[in-house]
Amino acid sequence: MQIDFSFLQLSELILVGIAVLISLYMGRAVRYVKLPALIGYMFVGVLLGPSVLNVLHETALEHLSFLAEIGLGFVAFTIGSELSLTSMKRLGYGIVTIIFAESFMAFAVVITALYLLTRDLPLAIIFGVMAPASAPAGTVAVIQECRARGSLTKALYAVVGFDDGLAVIIYGFGAALAQSLLLAETSAGPVSIVPGLAAALLEISFSLVMGGILGLFFIQMISRLKNSHDILILLFGMVFLSTGLAIHLHLSLILVNMMIGIVLANSRRGLLVSKARQPLQEILPLVFILFFSLAGAHLDVKALPAMGSIGVVYVLGRIVGKIAGARLGATMSKVEEKITKYLGLGLLSQAGVAIGLSLLIEKDFSQLANQYDLPHAATIGAAALTTITATSVFFEIIGPISTRFALTKAEEIPLGEKK
Repeated sequence: MQIDFSFLQLSELILVGIAVLISLYMGRAVRYVKLPALIGYMFVGVLLGPSVLNVLHETALEHLSFLAEIGLGFVAFTIGSELSLTSMKRLGYGIVTIIFAESFMAFAVVITALYLLTRDLPLAIIFGVMAPASAPAGTVAVIQECRARGSLTKALYAVVGFDDGLAVIIYGFGAALAQSLLLAETSAGPVSIVPGLAAALLEISFSLVMGGILGLFFIQMISRLKNSHDILILLFGMVFLSTGLAIHLHLSLILVNMMIGIVLANSRRGLLVSKARQPLQEILPLVFILFFSLAGAHLDVKALPAMGSIGVVYVLGRIVGKIAGARLGATMSKVEEKITKYLGLGLLSQAGVAIGLSLLIEKDFSQLANQYDLPHAATIGAAALTTITATSVFFEIIGPISTRFALTKAEEIPLGEKK
């Protein structure tokens, strides 16, 4: 039975303080059993959230949503700052092959498995387009916590950074195709997939261009600063500005902030990169606590039993697709053996982007159902939202654990961090 503490009417500041303090010690506690600290942060969020105690009630979470967006902005900037062209060349351009292989393999495996289960092609396509999306925050948090360094770590930064961009393109194509198949069942006839694909490409292009412009602006400003405190303030201001602009203009905040980091990492000024990374390392632990405790509060654990056979097949299909696709791409690219073996295990986290796509699907397919009297479309939309919400709980738990396992097996975690 759920216990409801929302009657306490605590202010958002008090709630954030409670979540941060408890998360700090819960994160330390779970490390004793060799779990990533973010699992502890998420557990605190689930405990305090609407699913259990309802201390962090839905109204409070809505008011605090900007903290999660800012946290994701810092994560994206961190990813970009690790992606220098020099280090990427050492990995080889085969990393692009890996990104395409693991994304499209997850897409194909999920579609095939769900079609064999349901014989419903539009439904299978909709779940397929959500499979490539990953949650870069979980992977980056584990890398930062373990202080991992090495070729697998670099590959993980690159793949999770560009995963969601490709996922949005696949979504634009697949969602339009599924709608076309549904409308073919009526006298309305099929619709073109071009508008959906064009919209996805425009969003990604504008996000990268804006990030590039802001990155050049950031370099000019940081080059004039020497005090680490001033640089920290500049970092906060830039991430707040870029994240806010991305949301206001309906662009990808991940790609915009990541591009700022990429411009910095490739500025050919190693001193600038070090100046930015040093204060960034100091604030990331707090960013991760805020991000994952709030993410945990948003997870609806009561949805897990509702997964059903579709949810189970989706989970298994996505895991197989991600791991097999990463291995196939790595084998084709002839990269290091440890990247071939373990990269896929670091790509299993899934949350925000996939849930966002499922919300779009639920909204668009409900409108489609009402407009053309297609109850089938409404059923698919509802199934997508319910199932992806439930499976995200599973992936956000298993993803960080498998990432840490992969980094450990690849021997990229310093001995002092393995405790």
